[in-house]
Amino acid sequence: MAGALHQPDVKPGSGYVNEEQRRLAEQKRAEVERQKQSLHLQRENILSQKTSNPARRNALEAALTQIESQIEALG
Repeated sequence: MAGALHQPDVKPGSGYVNEEQRRLAEQKRAEVERQKQSLHLQRENILSQKTSNPARRNALEAALTQIESQIEALG
């Protein structure tokens, strides 16, 4: 029974990932996906806004550029 509790020695880089590491990686992936989704919604909101005010248009274009760079940074 003591042998059942013993985990095998695993060398770094062997491809073995324990359950905690897998859970943390999944949480990280889910958070990145939520961030991407939020940024895409913000982008669509900006694209849907129509304005003839040049100052407002410039602000929207700057916001769009920032959002697009954040999306690109997330991959």
